[in-house]
Amino acid sequence: MNKIKLRYQQVSDARKFWEILNHPDFIYFPNKPKTIKDEIDYLRLNREKRKNNLEYNFSITIRDDVVGAIGVMIDQRRPHIGEIGYFIDRKHWGKGIASRSVKLVEEFIEQELHLHRIEIKMNKKNKGSVLVAEKCGYRKEGIQIGKLSIGNEYADAYSYAKVVGKNP
Repeated sequence: MNKIKLRYQQVSDARKFWEILNHPDFIYFPNKPKTIKDEIDYLRLNREKRKNNLEYNFSITIRDDVVGAIGVMIDQRRPHIGEIGYFIDRKHWGKGIASRSVKLVEEFIEQELHLHRIEIKMNKKNKGSVLVAEKCGYRKEGIQIGKLSIGNEYADAYSYAKVVGKNP
């Protein structure tokens, strides 16, 4: 398999992200930009989000080609907790890219953020994300009813978590 790398997202990733997220087969991800400009506006906020310890968002690349994205959002009420979210271009589904990317972002979390707990939430119907969470050692904690807003509907989400840090 080609080497997967993470790098901070760039505004130049906007078109690729928009294309991935708005493909008709891409049905489980709750946040889809309506326009490329919307995605550019979102990406322009990343530096400020890092500075304020809110989110750390990365592009997933293979040979410098963007194949998806992954990030960790810090719980502002419980700053020892982070929630990982990711998406992969459908052309690369089933190749272990999401699992490897989760492991890479966990290394960043351990080295840079020193979080104690990491969560992953996904649409109950998203079997691929369930497999990623379980493959990466996350434990299913339950179902969150109506957690995700996707289009004009609400979907239930599985909640998975893993403790990664030591007690202070």
